[in-house]
Amino acid sequence: MKLLLYLPFLISFSVFSQDWNTNLETAKSIAQENEQTIILVFQGSDWCAPCMKLDRTIFQSETFKSYAKSHFVMLKADFPRRKKNALSEKQQNHNKKLAEMYNKYGYFPHVVVLDGKGNVLGETGFKKTTPEAYIKLLESFKK
Repeated sequence: MKLLLYLPFLISFSVFSQDWNTNLETAKSIAQENEQTIILVFQGSDWCAPCMKLDRTIFQSETFKSYAKSHFVMLKADFPRRKKNALSEKQQNHNKKLAEMYNKYGYFPHVVVLDGKGNVLGETGFKKTTPEAYIKLLESFKK
């Protein structure tokens, strides 16, 4: 009976939560299966102010999350600096390889739009704009 009380909350939470992948091969597989674009985000989640602002104003917005759910495969390559936020060594190595492939100059935040095979369609970063305009920018790379 208690589960029924929490069910609406659980459903609403799952509908609006952003699913972030952390593995390129997994993201490519999902993107190919669903004919979606990969949005690869390089960020420093605990030190990069523009990264935090991009996450808060764009990626955490309900507008972006609901659109991304059916159009994008979200892939995060995080580079935290604080020990308490440290990633596993395996994840750190994976993110470093992603940076070697897609972020050679070490820009943060750096957003790379990829097709399902991992080919670069376009690149951008933080923009002081609306979620709708940011979606339009990301979609413009697909053409």
